[in-house]
Amino acid sequence: MGKIFYIMGKSASGKDHIYARLAAHEELGLKKLVLYTTRPIRAEEEDGKQYYFVDDKKLKEFQEKGCVIEARAYHTVHGIWTYFTADDGQVNLDASDYLGIGTLESYVKMREYYGEEALCPIYIEVEDGERLARALNRERSQKTPRYEEMCRRFLADQEDFSEEKIAAAGIKKRFQNIDLEKCVEEIAQYIKG
Repeated sequence: MGKIFYIMGKSASGKDHIYARLAAHEELGLKKLVLYTTRPIRAEEEDGKQYYFVDDKKLKEFQEKGCVIEARAYHTVHGIWTYFTADDGQVNLDASDYLGIGTLESYVKMREYYGEEALCPIYIEVEDGERLARALNRERSQKTPRYEEMCRRFLADQEDFSEEKIAAAGIKKRFQNIDLEKCVEEIAQYIKG
């Protein structure tokens, strides 16, 4: 049976960079599990690569079909943004291993849906000051920076990724993203088993 290696961590911890490098790591042979979002696409993103960027109408269609595995709605300063995983035919655990990315909450729901034996958590950590600096640099590079939303996410992560919630989700191993290359290699070794 295949596995879903699921990357999670606070905002600006490097999850997207780690995801991209692991997905491109041919030796691992991982297929990408692409999530959906109703938030606006960022300058460096491509539809279908980081996320499928959809509207609320498409989300409702998935919900009506009973295909939404998990969904998280965030009340941002720019309106409600929803991130969700859909059972859209992407995953066949009899044939492949997958690489996914999300939150602690989405990891728990994915584990409930696919089973504990199928989900392998990859929890990324970065010191808070460094995360804030990275988030600010990323936001500055946007055509329309959303600083208020950046701050909201940073503060929300303190609660969403509390030590109690990490423990309740059964996360034991953590990967420190101080040096991206070293972190990616450590995770690749973990995936290889």
